Amino acid sequence: MEKEYYGAMISLKQISLQRSGKTLFEKASLTLYHGQRFALIGANGCGKSSLFQVILGGLQPDAGDIDFGGDLRIAHMAQEVGHSDRSACDYVIDGFAELRKLEGQLAEAEAADNHNAMAKIHAHLDALDAYTIRYRAEMILAGLGFAATDVDRSVTDFSGGWRIRLNLARALLCPSDVLLLDEPTNHLDIEAIHWLEQWISAYHGTVLLISHDRDFIDASVNHIAHVEDHDIKVYSGSYSDFEHQRAEKLAQQQAIHVKQQARAKDLQRFIDRFRAQATKAKQAQSRIKALERMQMVGAVREASPYQFKIPCSDKVGSPLINAFDLDLGYPDKITAKKARFSILPGMRLGLLGVNGSGKSTLIKTLVGDLEPRGGEMTCSDTLRIGYFAQHQLEALDLQASPLLHLQRLDSNARDQELRDFLGSFRIHGDMAVETIGHFSGGEKARLALALVAYQKPNLLLMDEPTNHLDIEMREALADALQRFEGAVILVSHDRYLLRHCVDEYWLLRQQRLTEFNGDLDDYYALQADDAKLAQQAKGEGDDTDQASKENKKQQRQQAAQKRVKLAPITKKIQQLEKAIEKLTSELDDLREQLSDPDIYAEANKARLQPLMDKETSIKQQLDDAETDWFEQQELLHEMEASID
Repeated sequence: MEKEYYGAMISLKQISLQRSGKTLFEKASLTLYHGQRFALIGANGCGKSSLFQVILGGLQPDAGDIDFGGDLRIAHMAQEVGHSDRSACDYVIDGFAELRKLEGQLAEAEAADNHNAMAKIHAHLDALDAYTIRYRAEMILAGLGFAATDVDRSVTDFSGGWRIRLNLARALLCPSDVLLLDEPTNHLDIEAIHWLEQWISAYHGTVLLISHDRDFIDASVNHIAHVEDHDIKVYSGSYSDFEHQRAEKLAQQQAIHVKQQARAKDLQRFIDRFRAQATKAKQAQSRIKALERMQMVGAVREASPYQFKIPCSDKVGSPLINAFDLDLGYPDKITAKKARFSILPGMRLGLLGVNGSGKSTLIKTLVGDLEPRGGEMTCSDTLRIGYFAQHQLEALDLQASPLLHLQRLDSNARDQELRDFLGSFRIHGDMAVETIGHFSGGEKARLALALVAYQKPNLLLMDEPTNHLDIEMREALADALQRFEGAVILVSHDRYLLRHCVDEYWLLRQQRLTEFNGDLDDYYALQADDAKLAQQAKGEGDDTDQASKENKKQQRQQAAQKRVKLAPITKKIQQLEKAIEKLTSELDDLREQLSDPDIYAEANKARLQPLMDKETSIKQQLDDAETDWFEQQELLHEMEASID
């Protein structure tokens, strides 16, 4: 049953909060109105989850007030699942406490043969749409990636990540006016994330979510609440809108800061010069008061605290890995049969496929953690694999420091060199020599990435590298992968990372590994087609008109054929765009070096000519790439017109 609300739903007024001696919020305010969808963003440890606990009543602020707009129904996603023998579906429905209470009362009324009470309870159940509750629970579970056979499995049969999905399903099923979601995408694949975005967009209440997935934020919210400097600043629009607005705001702040500093210096010079002169003393005192009254605006700090790179091995053979008729999987489950592929230097591959299709299995086979079930796989003598997966965080030595972890890899390196390297991953000072047992998930992930990078691989295998990383670290990782000169194979639910670091996709589907000629939108379309075909095979399709079904099927086939025909050109255009972006960046770097007057000194003559030659070469490459891009665009338009 929908409730009608007007005005503020939740209002946090001048909230101050400290945890373990650390100030999280100081006189911070935030107001949520009906229908608004907020993303609460900020660096790890800034207090986002603590703010959720304040709203839920688990924490009391040290100062300030919280006002709720009436008797609100607040649903939230718990981060832990206790021991339960309930089936997955029953566990999800159990979150609807009002329904379960009425069912208990109905059982008592039936036992007492109280028909009057039974009638009233049935009316309440009907108002709650209780008779479709199991169907709705199963639909949510399906959207979050659970198979039809999973709904009756015991909660204890699921791993930790899948149990978190069950908690998310509980929050979505329970009727609510306000929905709080803390990192809902961490344990979801891209198919489930896409479904969740659509669900949130259709939700009629107020949403406050914490996420480091910028694409998910862009698709799900219409406001940003940014936690910074113990305060909360609100921006309208998506994350991309927030970036633009904040950039403008910071530019204005920096301009004001520069002007203020100049004005303050002028005032101080006048004061220092004329304070002792009787004729100027009054004016000097006036300027002293003016200087005291000035509300100084701070300088803008560096945008990102992370500046690291992943060096590549100097020796690179080709192919790095060659596979022929490779069978992948386990004794009781084969995920891919007769796979044939070559991994070449410089390749940028993204692996696609539903959960359980074998993406991680392929990665583990390439790294040597799993033996192939059949076929042949040969590796170059120069192959150096850098492997990052979530289980490696668990393999870190909790009693060792970050510095000791690196010393074990390279006992000959000087401590300062290792400290400098760790510092680029924002592991510096005392943090570099402390044992890591108290490190957060994000800090351990940064250390694991540092260990991978230090080994100078020529093939990076990355299985969900962003799970514990904040947005700034994710963007720094994307930048490092773009600049990495070796090959990359990436499994990730972070679409920003995939779009910026991947040139082509491989698809694991129906025990086959194939090239996927398309982008993520094409992949979503393929998944939607698969879902519709599966529904039709069960006889559960809603469309009973056969002609309409055939027409829709024909339209899908035509769209698929069009995508296949255009895929080589669109792929070429994407590759050219990445090349243009890289060449432009290189040209900017060269021009910055050539703009330095010192480079033209006689002592630097040996450096100058190679830089000028390289500038000429890159300019020519850039011109050629841009010309090729325009030609491919024209060809694409011609082909689209001929196909239509």
